[in-house]
Amino acid sequence: MIKKYEVLNNVQKAGIVAVVRGNSADDAYKTSVACVKGGVKAIEVAFTAPHADQTIAKLTEKYADDDSVIIGAGTVLEPVSARLALMAGAEFVVSPSFNKEVAKMCNLYGVSYMAGCFTPREAQIAMEYGVDVVKIFPAALVGAKAISEFKGPFPQMSIMPTGGVSLDNLSTWFDAGAFVVGVGGQLVGPAKTGDYDQVTENAKKFHEAFAKLNA
Repeated sequence: MIKKYEVLNNVQKAGIVAVVRGNSADDAYKTSVACVKGGVKAIEVAFTAPHADQTIAKLTEKYADDDSVIIGAGTVLEPVSARLALMAGAEFVVSPSFNKEVAKMCNLYGVSYMAGCFTPREAQIAMEYGVDVVKIFPAALVGAKAISEFKGPFPQMSIMPTGGVSLDNLSTWFDAGAFVVGVGGQLVGPAKTGDYDQVTENAKKFHEAFAKLNA
């Protein structure tokens, strides 16, 4: 199997992608480790965090022997950040909106690109440029019904709702056909006060809830 499809398969198995921002490189690193410790093993380190590429490199090294842990980059807005992420070892790249040059960069290096889209036109253009997963963002504004509406004209589309996913509505998103979900504050919020143990507890709850959906 081609590497990027192995990664996509592992991301789908993980079910939950932790969106990690952090106010420092150390904070982002500790938050990511806390998520993995709790069972959420797909990590999206956002480029809003200082030195995100260094955090990605550090996490990639830490989990080099654990194929179940997938480290990616988030909030990648342009190709320079994309290349920094890829050189640091990011296994997937996520953007809040679609960028053609980022798509080309990811295609060049054989890495999955997950791009934010909000309209059918945006989604179609993204898929034409090889986007593997369409990120519906912010998902809270459209609700789970948006997945079936998108899949009407685009049945082949893999969708990752992000923004508004919680433990309470997790099953709703997957019942609607989500490929995977992205979770930020509901999962990693306690890291803002340095409570990484609570991040781990939140991760356990999300992991267990996802596992029950697939039992």
